[in-house]
Amino acid sequence: MLYELEFATGLRSVVEDELKTILHTGDRVIDAPREDALTIRYNGNPATLLDLRTVISVYRLLRYDVPRPKALLGHETFHDMLGLIGEIIRTNRDTKPYMSLYISAAGSDSSVMVRIKDELSQALGLVVAEDEGDLLLRIRRTPRTDKGWDVLVRMTPRPLATRDWRICNYEGALNASVAAGMVKLTNPTASDRFLNIMCGSGTIMIERAHYPAQWITGCDISTEAIACTRANMADVEQGIEVQVADAMQLPYPNASMDVIAVDLPFGRLVGSHDENEWLYPAVLQEAARVANVGARCVAITHEITLMREVLDTLSVWRVVSEQKITLSGLHPRIFVMERQ
Repeated sequence: MLYELEFATGLRSVVEDELKTILHTGDRVIDAPREDALTIRYNGNPATLLDLRTVISVYRLLRYDVPRPKALLGHETFHDMLGLIGEIIRTNRDTKPYMSLYISAAGSDSSVMVRIKDELSQALGLVVAEDEGDLLLRIRRTPRTDKGWDVLVRMTPRPLATRDWRICNYEGALNASVAAGMVKLTNPTASDRFLNIMCGSGTIMIERAHYPAQWITGCDISTEAIACTRANMADVEQGIEVQVADAMQLPYPNASMDVIAVDLPFGRLVGSHDENEWLYPAVLQEAARVANVGARCVAITHEITLMREVLDTLSVWRVVSEQKITLSGLHPRIFVMERQ
């Protein structure tokens, strides 16, 4: 069976690394139709794909050898589509009821696409939504061909990146699939002493809690953020310690951490460029103090030039990699560093 995995542009290598843990003989990546997607052939339990943490959404991919979208309404093809969609709806029935459907396609307002929406709406008993619905379908011409059409059906009523643990939303909160990617870039081990500086609503820490660790701790100067974190981690099995603390005066001993993660303020929704000019060097210097020699640090920021300038002056951090991603229309970088 074919599936398409959607992820943040720039995280392909991280997603492929996570995929290696579930792919078996006969399963493989067969295409990369866009910078933010992989098409895979996977013959295992579809529910296993929904455990992927670095992807935004998983779609079941149906490929039809038809010349025009109108042919998708043919009896055999339409019956095949309905059968798959019905199976997906039944699988998710206990999680969230399906109330609406939405089709994303070029020319979605054309008479053919409107008819496809109407036929599906009547057959499934769902309301056609004006924007993204519970049932999301994407219809496109099969990539790199001059014939054939693809129908992609999202496997869940919400994107996978919309985590069930998120009880409290916080301004500027990091996308959970990107946070999971950052965690993967730290090469997590069970012996890690993990610190999340400026933890916000706890996204990075909660994603880290899906892997064994010696301990996981985090801090933020905002009491509101810490309260939000505590609400979000209420059902997390692995213990996480959080406290109110200034990132420039961390309440941890020297060389006490093996891994540090930080979502630095972008200077847009949170903070400003002027503030970041003095904040970034102070935070990275203090992070170096509490980091053990050889410790890994992963940081995400939109202040790319400033980050490079600061790292050029701090010999304690060696840049291992710098990855550009696309996130909500922005193009931040994930810096992976090692303590010297």
